[in-house]
Amino acid sequence: MTSLAFPLVPRTNPRRVLADLIPAESSRARAITRDVTLVVAVAALTALAAQLRVPIPGLPVPITGQTFAVLLGAAALGPFRGTAAQVLYVGVGLLGLPVYAGGGAGAEVLFGASGGYLVGFVAASAVVGALARRGMDRGVLGTVLAFATGSAVIYAVGVPWLAVVAGMAPGDAFMAGAGVFLIGDVIKAVLAGVLLPGAWRLARD
Repeated sequence: MTSLAFPLVPRTNPRRVLADLIPAESSRARAITRDVTLVVAVAALTALAAQLRVPIPGLPVPITGQTFAVLLGAAALGPFRGTAAQVLYVGVGLLGLPVYAGGGAGAEVLFGASGGYLVGFVAASAVVGALARRGMDRGVLGTVLAFATGSAVIYAVGVPWLAVVAGMAPGDAFMAGAGVFLIGDVIKAVLAGVLLPGAWRLARD
């Protein structure tokens, strides 16, 4: 990174993330444009993935493609841009754009039973982005562990939130808000373990 890098990308970080490989060295304005574009793109990808929704009968939280988009975007962008993307995503949904799962929007969703997962996206982006900044996305095992950590962060916020808002017992909330999604999380982590290290190998070729 050079001194022209966007301020949200600290110069002291020891490793680059995939987004840093996109050339933007000729001017500060170009670097800012690159990073803002990437933040908006990941927010839009999260919104699109949220519409890939599989409802589970009797459960308040559907299966969506959101977590994959959130964690993949965070690993590619790093902690600051990745977090900014999810803040943008949550913010535009709160303002009324139908970007949440199933085209939902507004405060009733953010403060509803699934709202903790939205907040968890922001926290998980910071964590996974930081792990990627330390190089964990360059190998299969590191990527899988980073995704597992990100998923754990999302559940750490989302499950207690679900229990409180829906009036569920902790064990029931865990099964409804996490347990039923664990197999899917494993599949997403393995897929990321193929995609991210593969992208780094292509970048080095």
